[in-house]
Amino acid sequence: MSLAGSLPSLVSLAERLFISRMCMTIPVASIFSHVPAYPGDPILSLMEGFQRDPRPHKVSLSVGLYLDEQGRLPVLQAIRRAEQQLAQNVLPCGYLPMEGAANYRAAAQRLVFGPQREAVNSGRIATLQALGGSGALKVGADFLRRYFPGAGVWVSDPTWDNHVAIFEGAGLKVGTYPYYDAATGTLCFEAMLAAIRALPCGDIVLLHACCHNPTGVDLSRQQWQALIPALVEGGLIPFVDMAYQGFGDGLDEDAWPVRALADAGVQFFAANSFSKNFSLYGERCGALHVVCADAAAAQTVLGQLKAAVRRNYSSPPTHGARLIATVLQTPELLALWQQELAAMCKRMTAMRGQLREALRARLPQRNWDYLVTQRGMFSYTGLTAAQVNQLREQHAIYLVRSGRLCVTGLTAQNIEQVAQAIAAAGVQSNGGL
Repeated sequence: MSLAGSLPSLVSLAERLFISRMCMTIPVASIFSHVPAYPGDPILSLMEGFQRDPRPHKVSLSVGLYLDEQGRLPVLQAIRRAEQQLAQNVLPCGYLPMEGAANYRAAAQRLVFGPQREAVNSGRIATLQALGGSGALKVGADFLRRYFPGAGVWVSDPTWDNHVAIFEGAGLKVGTYPYYDAATGTLCFEAMLAAIRALPCGDIVLLHACCHNPTGVDLSRQQWQALIPALVEGGLIPFVDMAYQGFGDGLDEDAWPVRALADAGVQFFAANSFSKNFSLYGERCGALHVVCADAAAAQTVLGQLKAAVRRNYSSPPTHGARLIATVLQTPELLALWQQELAAMCKRMTAMRGQLREALRARLPQRNWDYLVTQRGMFSYTGLTAAQVNQLREQHAIYLVRSGRLCVTGLTAQNIEQVAQAIAAAGVQSNGGL
């Protein structure tokens, strides 16, 4: 080979070496320089701060986790036995269908709607296994954005922060309707009903079935019976979120609003979660249900829900779904789970009562009865953001900035400490602590 023939390759090599050296010496601007820093989720970031806090007497009343009297996340006996049952016949862990496991979906549908409901027996409910309640909301939001693009979404004031994030993230506009009366710590139902009656036809109304997050204030059956005709007459699309079935008045009682909507012939969406009532947070088990006019419509809707899943995560996980289906379909395990769930609810009720008495002893001029009339894991305290900061900094007691208190973080050992700190922080709201 002649020198002339090899010259182009030598030049090419020299050029590459030169470019390589230049890249090492010249700073390269980040293509992500326009991306803002994520401020973090306010609740999850608060929990991270709690974990770093070295004070031994710290108390977390922030994140919505059910904790036992020792402050531990429980493993339910029904789940332990289901694990043992599944371990005797280990199955392959292949992909589930996009819509999820058939036995899980059927069991979830029966638990939410009841086994003898016409809507269940006629096949007009499209049920999809979802990644927890949040995943059910997300798939529903994506479906609504695609097929009802002009619809607005209306949520209660206040509501769980992630409701707004999920629906806005799907490209839907979100507004609020009146819900909580801070002056009395109760529901402002007449204002809520009037606002919903004034909404544009075709808009979406997000409703909490039970154990309202963050206030713990629920509609009564009589109020639901007044609300349902308003939803129908206004041509609105209800979207019911039920993350806490069994944490209020019982499994059937808490699902009554969903069943009443179905019995009234309403076409609507419902999301349910098994994170809390099965203490299976990390397994991400939930379901999305769409009640349709007939079975044919339900099949069409289910097909498009599957398409939404395929565009997102393709298929749901298996293990948690197997555990839940095993419990719900095994009579003795179902009975055991119901007993454990009732005990969890009883403990939350007891903590509410003890906190009321502890606060009465320190601030007898106040009326604390709303603590025991609210339902579920949460109560609004009426504490300001500054007072919440005071609780955290001076007393190592962690609440969400809004003043929301998670009653499952209370125990017989810390309830006097919490009451004393809240009393010391002072009261600014007529209806709160």
